[in-house]
Amino acid sequence: MILEEQRFLHEDLERLEQGIADRVADEPRHVRERLNRDHQVAGFLDRIQDQSKRLIDIYKDADSARSKEIQNISTGDPLAEFYKQISDIKSFHSRYPNEPVENLERAYKKKTPQEGEQVVSEIDNMFTGEEAYGRFLDLTALHELYVNLPGIKRPSYLQYLDIFDIFAPPVCAIKRPDKMTDQYFTYVGQLATYLESFMRRTRPLENIDSLFETWDADFDKSWTENTIPGWTVDTAPSDPTSTTGVFCQDCEKEFSNPNVYKAHLTGKKHLRAADQRAARLADSSAPAETTNGGARPASTLRLKERAIAERENRVRRLAGAMTQERGDTRVNVERRQGMTERERQLELEALFADTEVGPTMDDASDSDSDGEEKVYNPLKLPLAWDGKPIPFWLYKLHGLGVEFPCEICGNFVYMGRRAFDKHFNEARHIHGLKCLGISNTSLFREITGIEDALKLWDKIQREKKKEESGRDVVQMEDAEGNVMPEKVYYDLQKQGLL
Repeated sequence: MILEEQRFLHEDLERLEQGIADRVADEPRHVRERLNRDHQVAGFLDRIQDQSKRLIDIYKDADSARSKEIQNISTGDPLAEFYKQISDIKSFHSRYPNEPVENLERAYKKKTPQEGEQVVSEIDNMFTGEEAYGRFLDLTALHELYVNLPGIKRPSYLQYLDIFDIFAPPVCAIKRPDKMTDQYFTYVGQLATYLESFMRRTRPLENIDSLFETWDADFDKSWTENTIPGWTVDTAPSDPTSTTGVFCQDCEKEFSNPNVYKAHLTGKKHLRAADQRAARLADSSAPAETTNGGARPASTLRLKERAIAERENRVRRLAGAMTQERGDTRVNVERRQGMTERERQLELEALFADTEVGPTMDDASDSDSDGEEKVYNPLKLPLAWDGKPIPFWLYKLHGLGVEFPCEICGNFVYMGRRAFDKHFNEARHIHGLKCLGISNTSLFREITGIEDALKLWDKIQREKKKEESGRDVVQMEDAEGNVMPEKVYYDLQKQGLL
């Protein structure tokens, strides 16, 4: 049944091409959907290559099975061959009665939630929570390996994001002899492996292997020309007994005092570094020897240096190709440092629960019917003048997460102390006080309850009436029955007229 297999492969290729066309024609709205589509298309392309190889092998017909089947159909009794194949099919299904029938149209059709089927994403288990579906790098484990390397300072995670791809002095604190340890070799290898894995997961449609071949060719050329930063072999002779030199070529260390330099020349560390440098010089300057028709093999030390330098070069190239993700990672780390653990957990839950993935710095935006950009704001932060949420540290600084309700303003809620203090002089609050019959609004600052405002106003009115009643004129009466004010009465009394 070679012809049936050939027909099936042709149909499968057409279905795969149609599936790719359907997915490419529908532009995703969010980063997660776009990445999921790219992985599906990459899987279809790989299947197209596999099926095409099988189809080419059938057309080549190395074992002449296809030619024999065509000859049996064309020269012999066609019905006999037909019934023979029918019997083979019945025999197969009798042996495997529960064998499912593959529906190519349904297999490559784009599944939607409206059909009642559970849509399984290609990238659900591909990224960690810190990576956020390929938008950020997760170098926390590698940072722990870096800070545990011997003989270096302990940078913070933010500082590590700036220097993890720099391996040459003065930024890199690791000297060349210290890089020859197995611990450093393992660290650089894991860093290069992670960055390569991250690029393959985030860019499934790019030809990563071809890019790596180009980088490897450039590295081989630079290594041959002795131009790799931090791994060049200095062929200039060094005089260990010189009293004027303050820089040790063997240890790559500078000395400000010549006497300290001369004392350093007798140390074990310097002697070991001098032997290693001598081995490198001998390996680079000695003429090539031939053994069994081949070139003289390089020294073990130089081979290990090449392996480490190759991994460092791979890290530099990968980091340079992912500058956008690297910058977004730094911004995201700074933003999350100002959040509490509860807020981080809420944001992570919103990330996995919502298909709308994209922080404020994300370049993937959703355009609704009127063409406006949809802003991703899971924490419900206030919007700035540019229409984007304000930074979270500013939100915490001004206490905008604290609610201040005001019953006088109709139970209106003011977010933050600044807005609450400002509203006492605004028209809404003043109008609410006048509706309660209160005219002097300046005395009612910090009063938000209607009952408290009425009690205070009644107290003010009572005190005012009492003060006015205390200022009434006291009337006095003399012996003859004449009524006069108190002041006039005492004046006449002092004059002896009463």
